[in-house]
Amino acid sequence: MTGPILRTDLVTVFRLRAFVPNQVVARVREDLRGVLGVHHVMVISDPGQPSSLVTADVDPAAADRVLEDIREIGIGADDLSLSRDEKITLGGTTPLGEARLAWAAVLGEARANARPITRYLLLMTIAGVIAAFGVIDRNSILIVGAMAVSPDLLPLCAACVGLEARRPSLVWRALRTLLLGLGIACGVAVVLGFVLDVTGWLPENFHLRGGGIGTLARVDLSTIIVAGVAGVAAILSFETRASSAVGVAISVTTIPAAAYAGVALGLGDVEDALGGLAVLGVNLVSLLVTGTGTLVLQRLRSGPPQLTLSG
Repeated sequence: MTGPILRTDLVTVFRLRAFVPNQVVARVREDLRGVLGVHHVMVISDPGQPSSLVTADVDPAAADRVLEDIREIGIGADDLSLSRDEKITLGGTTPLGEARLAWAAVLGEARANARPITRYLLLMTIAGVIAAFGVIDRNSILIVGAMAVSPDLLPLCAACVGLEARRPSLVWRALRTLLLGLGIACGVAVVLGFVLDVTGWLPENFHLRGGGIGTLARVDLSTIIVAGVAGVAAILSFETRASSAVGVAISVTTIPAAAYAGVALGLGDVEDALGGLAVLGVNLVSLLVTGTGTLVLQRLRSGPPQLTLSG
């Protein structure tokens, strides 16, 4: 005989750990217990130590308020951490504010993805190689694979966050990282196209616009609409670190367009190269506009920001 099926929820919480000077630890404890959405506030003290460890479970909607309160007390960055976690709750009750975002976490994620780290550059190089051969061989599987490998949506989403938060330095870093990665992918395609052309290794009767690949050099209504709705999905996936980010990546033609432009340039076809760059530009603008618009609507729904962080 089986027992009753329990109703459960999977919810996101933040784990707060702060090393607080003993002279203000009582104040911090009471302040945290008075914040709606903060649970299980605990203080762990070690005799002879100048500070105590304060821990708590924080709902996403309360995260910005908690960080603001902690910062006002003067807790240093090395003494404070707020980590994302998931837990299963019984009874089907979701913590208050679960639908709202922790904007400090979103901004922190954006700052991390605005940097051109080695892994990002390597993945963009690999995506460029795969996409270039996809264009040359007219192989849609390779093109989709390159779109899945490419991490270019991460700095693009970071730029959207910077635009919404009015952080020019963050926008500049993110766009620089984005364009650097796309430039690498395009440059790899230029080299491959040129080498295969001069060595005679191109497929027999090769024509760049054949097999439907030529659509990568033509801007039409679907280009704008698909990139626009993908911008909304990209931001939602970025905020929640959802697995749907891969699906978003293969719905836009940033990497294929960059690779198409590169192959065309390597073959000396300037007109097709410009067409591919036009498709790339339209995709980037549409993604930035709708992604930033999504964040603006979310911020209006959540109310004014409580936290001011450096860009």
